[in-house]
Amino acid sequence: MTETQQRSVIDQLGGLSGLIYSSVPILIFVPVNSIWNLTAAIWAALGVAVAIAAWRLFRKDSLQPAISGFLGVGVSAFIAYRTGDAKGYFLFGIYTSLAYGAVFLISILVRWPLVGIIWGYLNGHGNLWRKHRSAVRLYDIATAAWALVFGARYLVQSQLYDTDHTGWLAVARIGMGWPLTGLVLLVTIWAVRKADRIVEPEPVVEPTELTATTELTATTELTATTELTATTEPTAADAGSEEVGSVNLTKPREDRGLS
Repeated sequence: MTETQQRSVIDQLGGLSGLIYSSVPILIFVPVNSIWNLTAAIWAALGVAVAIAAWRLFRKDSLQPAISGFLGVGVSAFIAYRTGDAKGYFLFGIYTSLAYGAVFLISILVRWPLVGIIWGYLNGHGNLWRKHRSAVRLYDIATAAWALVFGARYLVQSQLYDTDHTGWLAVARIGMGWPLTGLVLLVTIWAVRKADRIVEPEPVVEPTELTATTELTATTELTATTELTATTEPTAADAGSEEVGSVNLTKPREDRGLS
């Protein structure tokens, strides 16, 4: 995983600021409900959600986290209004955690870990990772980490919901929200990086490129051989010079013999 891809994954989750922004409506909802009433708390949470969404759009942040954050607060506020109880605000998040945890766990059991599917789609490798057992195990670890977080959120918060601890529900929602998300994201990045080293697609050589490379190699070798031959073999002029030189050297000896 490159740094650019890593930032892309974090941006899809709303960025670090998005994880923190998700806690603000809860911090407003609970005290307003305690001081005034449920209706005031609902409108206060919705107002904060609208303000956060507008701020993110003004900063030209990713649109998807801003919209999903507002819709999440809207659904939670609607459930609280319908149940007539402040703890109903947390009911949507509780069962969302249960659903997510079940999906991640089932994906491991059927040998299609969800992290591998998502990352294979994002980096363009597709399902190539399934050919490598080591890569599958790494994606199993990352997927199990997410399933564990979602499962823990459901177990803890559902128990607090059943015992009517609305204040502690808010604490658990925040404490098990972005801190655990950041931790499991680190595990995911570690697993994905190791899997990418294992799953590396072989470069595909096009036939035209292969032919051109072969012809270029053959031409280069032929040129080098020709130049080497021309350098080592004597030319006809060099041979004639050697013969003339030998004749000139023998003539003085014949003249001395006649004298």
